Amino acid sequence: MIDHITVAVSDLTKSRVFYEKAFAPLGYTLSFGKEEVFWAFDIGNGCLFEIQQTDSTAPLTRIHVAFRANNRAEVDAFYQSALAAGARDNGAPGPRPDYTPHYYACFILDPDGYNIEAMINQPPEKA
Repeated sequence: MIDHITVAVSDLTKSRVFYEKAFAPLGYTLSFGKEEVFWAFDIGNGCLFEIQQTDSTAPLTRIHVAFRANNRAEVDAFYQSALAAGARDNGAPGPRPDYTPHYYACFILDPDGYNIEAMINQPPEKA
């Protein structure tokens, strides 16, 4: 399952206003974010649609997709399989406490250079 998708935008404020209005009929709402960096919209089932300022310093590409894993072993296996298939490392598997306390993820760059993530956001005993 896709956990979140992030797209780069040229004007974060303008895009936030646009998506707030466009998503209203769908019931999607602004969930969280950081001024001048990114905004995340709750699109249901624990999934997010995110917009990020193009000149942000975050290690993302113009399109970023995060796939939800069932456990940490799946995150590790995805990382190894992707590297073996020719991906480039963009962040080895490990905790990301600056995201949330239980976030565990890895990042690879696919053949076209897109940042692809496998992640789980569960306490270690549940992951």
